[in-house]
Amino acid sequence: MEESTALITNDAAVLGILALILGAIFHTSRSSHPAFKKFYKYVPTLLLCYFIPSLFNSAGIIDGEQSRLYFVASRYLLPATLVLLTLSIDLDAIMRLGPKALIMFGTGTIGILLGGPVAILVFSVVSPETVGGQGPDAVWRGLTTVAGSWIGGSANQVAMKEVFEVGDELFSAMVAVDVMVASIWLAFLLYLAGESKLIDARLGADTTALEELKRRVAEFQAKHARIPTLTDLMVISAVGFGIMGLSHVLADGITPWIEANAPFLERFSLTSSFFWLIVFATTAGLILSFTPARGLEGAGASTVGSAMLYILVATIGMGMDIMAIFERPGIFLVGGVWMVVHAVLLLSVGRAIKAPTFYLAVGSQANVGGAASAPIVASAFHPTLAPVGVLLAVLGYAVGTYAAWICGQLMRVAAG
Repeated sequence: MEESTALITNDAAVLGILALILGAIFHTSRSSHPAFKKFYKYVPTLLLCYFIPSLFNSAGIIDGEQSRLYFVASRYLLPATLVLLTLSIDLDAIMRLGPKALIMFGTGTIGILLGGPVAILVFSVVSPETVGGQGPDAVWRGLTTVAGSWIGGSANQVAMKEVFEVGDELFSAMVAVDVMVASIWLAFLLYLAGESKLIDARLGADTTALEELKRRVAEFQAKHARIPTLTDLMVISAVGFGIMGLSHVLADGITPWIEANAPFLERFSLTSSFFWLIVFATTAGLILSFTPARGLEGAGASTVGSAMLYILVATIGMGMDIMAIFERPGIFLVGGVWMVVHAVLLLSVGRAIKAPTFYLAVGSQANVGGAASAPIVASAFHPTLAPVGVLLAVLGYAVGTYAAWICGQLMRVAAG
């Protein structure tokens, strides 16, 4: 490994810098100062969590390629994050949201799942070089990370990077595509929130269920929320990291067996130990959601998981070179076509079933933005609806690993 020329190479110091960046972002995003309020009205917090560490990397202050922080975050924090975000899922509550909410969420997932292959097929005709490449630099591999982010979230994005063995330089471009395109779409959804009453009236959408939903959400919050104790936090840590350790053991056991007995499964990434690590962690979280462990959500299990997630996001941003935006401009058009497919399918189904704008917007953002921004969109309709965004986003985390992998295989076929 070549010696780094970055100004700061000590990973302990780099971690401290990332923590300071995240702390400053979240502190200012909640500030009542008019300048900050106006700034964060237009600039998503998540975008800064990627972008600022990338500036430090591009300026040579830190070196994301040489640092081991991403490896630690992806192997240790990521599985624990998935456990803590999925154990809180309440399938009964999701079903009570009504069929239209689930239909719109499912439509959003299908729109992303199909949009990637469609975009590749389109550019295979008009600009084959844009979606070309071989090995770790094959564009379809890089796009699997966008699928992971847009179906589940940052955790699933990292999972797809490792499962499909995406090159670091290509991944930098894909992170930029993910953040920029998703931010433009987020701005459009927030615009819809402001016009939702007019749109719903024109569509003849029945919004009476939303009022009942607001009441149920308020009751649920009052019943389960509590101030976490040290014991709560230690138990949350035990569950997250305990399952993480068990998932590593299981993944290390099944991978050699598959390699020896079914080597043909390598083309589907089933010989990747990281794939099984993520699958076992996600599945364990889903199983725990049917046990008393789900009560840990009242003590902030998903909040702890989200904190780990943002550390992971910062380590991803640390490896992103913002100059990649200018080196691969065509990739942004691929992402744009992909998002158009998602949007057209959502708008078409929403109009056909007369779904309230809220279900369309949150169903989409629960896929594209995950737990980081789905609550933002939900609260734009009404503050008490923010947990609904979290609820659907957690469902996105649950299906993201599986759906993104399927999308990746479809894009592999589309790329020939």
